[in-house]
Amino acid sequence: MRLLVCGGAGFIGSDFVRRMLAKHADWEIVCFDKLTYAGNLDNLLPVAEDPRYSFVHGDICDRAAVESAAGGVDAIVNFAAETHVDRSIAEPEAFLHTDILGTHTLLEVVRAHGISRMVQVSTDEVYGSIDSGSFTETDTIKPSSPYSASKAGGDLQVLAYHITYGTPVVITRGSNTYGPYQYPEKLIPLFVTNALEGEKVPLYGDGMNVRDWLHADDHADGIEFALLNGEPGQVYNVGGGNERTNREITSIILDELGLGEDTIKWVADRPGHDRRYSLDCSKMAAAGWTPKVDFENGLRETIRWYRDNPEWWKKIKHGTGEFAEWRKRWYEERS
Repeated sequence: MRLLVCGGAGFIGSDFVRRMLAKHADWEIVCFDKLTYAGNLDNLLPVAEDPRYSFVHGDICDRAAVESAAGGVDAIVNFAAETHVDRSIAEPEAFLHTDILGTHTLLEVVRAHGISRMVQVSTDEVYGSIDSGSFTETDTIKPSSPYSASKAGGDLQVLAYHITYGTPVVITRGSNTYGPYQYPEKLIPLFVTNALEGEKVPLYGDGMNVRDWLHADDHADGIEFALLNGEPGQVYNVGGGNERTNREITSIILDELGLGEDTIKWVADRPGHDRRYSLDCSKMAAAGWTPKVDFENGLRETIRWYRDNPEWWKKIKHGTGEFAEWRKRWYEERS
């Protein structure tokens, strides 16, 4: 199989690229990425010399670039997206551009060139918050941030293309993902790297917002399963079955690093902060896929990875100044 992996230099995308090349000796992967602030070729250094891997710098909104990169591919897996809720609140336009218009461009390329499969990698956030129970794939979507709304818009296009044109598409909706190589604006890498540098960890509100956590390796395997086994036109929830409050996550991080509760800095909650996400993944389980990574072991191993690889994240946090500028802009006003 020859794959075009869009957004393959990002966190989950790069895990997918590394993992699929390790698992499938006969697969070739073309990684297509715009290399915005969270796209990082260092994430792909472990496969950079693999003859089955190649990289193309490009924007999924640029149809000519996508068509050139997609020549001869059997499938497209789309990780390319603006993904950070906080940034979407501050700067929503970029999310509409990439997550909706970019998805449309990919669908047009798949349709025009008869590509046999496209997997749209989406998020549990399109469903919105749920007080009790868990969302199934047939539940009404109700996004509550510019980020989740842009992803929902992409999902609706994908489903519409299947209904209208018969485009062979599958959507995966993953839960909160953690693991090595995650850009340090997200909760786990931000808190770990802050703590390692003797800084406070900025916990929103009362810290009781609940997320279902999924290791990046499990997420990659779930997407692989949907690629190979998913039914065209279907949505598949890919969750970890590990619901934890942000407060619980923070406690594990501090415990692993031998730090106390005084490391926490309570900050004003962000606007529209969903209280709880929860996925019903019985559809994937019935088809034959379940996550494998034990949550607490996976989280502690992830914390140790950031501890042992400071050269990766310090280049981001103390390099160009983009990260420092964003952190100052977003968190100082919440203090």
